[in-house]
Amino acid sequence: MPRRRSIAEPTLPRRRHATLQHVADTAQVHRSTASRALNPRTAHLLSPDVTTRIVKIAAELGYRRDMLAASLRTSQTRLIGILVPDLANPVFAPILSGAEALLAEHDYGVLVANARSDAHLGALELLDRLVARRVEGLILATAHDADPVLARCAAHGLPTVLVNRADAEGRFAAATPDDVAGMRLAVRHLLNLGHRQIGHLAGPQDVSTGRLRLAGFQAEFQNWGLPPGPVVIADAYSLEAGRLGATGLLEATPSLTAIAAANDLLALGTYLALRARGLACPADLSITGHNDIALVDMAHPPLTTVRIAQDRIGREGARLLLERIANPAAPFEQIQTYPELVLRGSTASPR
Repeated sequence: MPRRRSIAEPTLPRRRHATLQHVADTAQVHRSTASRALNPRTAHLLSPDVTTRIVKIAAELGYRRDMLAASLRTSQTRLIGILVPDLANPVFAPILSGAEALLAEHDYGVLVANARSDAHLGALELLDRLVARRVEGLILATAHDADPVLARCAAHGLPTVLVNRADAEGRFAAATPDDVAGMRLAVRHLLNLGHRQIGHLAGPQDVSTGRLRLAGFQAEFQNWGLPPGPVVIADAYSLEAGRLGATGLLEATPSLTAIAAANDLLALGTYLALRARGLACPADLSITGHNDIALVDMAHPPLTTVRIAQDRIGREGARLLLERIANPAAPFEQIQTYPELVLRGSTASPR
């Protein structure tokens, strides 16, 4: 009895360096048609079945678009620079992810620069290096008061959008959380639980997140007709700054029953200060954070915090930047994401 064979669709041989012409010849279409099909910005000009067939053939041949050649033809690099103050801070990963995803949908790549204050290269030099690589725009998460980077962006005429932190003078488009509303949510929650001795571990006051969250802390007390609690201003958004700041708060005001921290790292640093004093959370002190970074739900106890929709901040920032690249004269748009209080185990009624 003869053996039966299933005949599979033949697989196209992969070329070592497949070119656009190879793709066009194999698909039996003109080179310009193949180019349109493989360019996300022009694929819609062809029928879906033609585009799908050409994309499939290109993948089987191992073809990759030559972005350098494309940039030389069009004088566009399709590159966006992203400057962040500290890649180790978990708040920035989902912002970067959201921005990169939307930019990729529009055929843009990203160059990320880490502008830590203790790094060898400063923010200004990193900015100049991004400009030297001909980025078409900049997403900036490092903005602070009297920031020379912002002045340099304006001098370069570089389309720039701020994310997470806003410019106090409103000179740039921005996508940020509503920091005042977020802190008011946290303080309102603590007041509703019965706390009246509430301290605030504030972020650095030369950035909008620190300044506005402190304003939100004070505004919610005013709304309740109560004097605001004591404040200690941390010199950084870090665990160690949180530990030191919380230690100062607890030493100055031992009667505190709660601390509202300006971000999650400061809140986790408060956990360390509490344990060093032999106190428990939330039995002795309730703690709230801000941002809802990854893994704070795994802390002991899980942290009650304010979620700020980082992914959406990144996507909105990227969208604003693409709009500014297309129309540099457009009015500056300020977008705020509304916060959400996430209740976990670090808050309870005072004893």
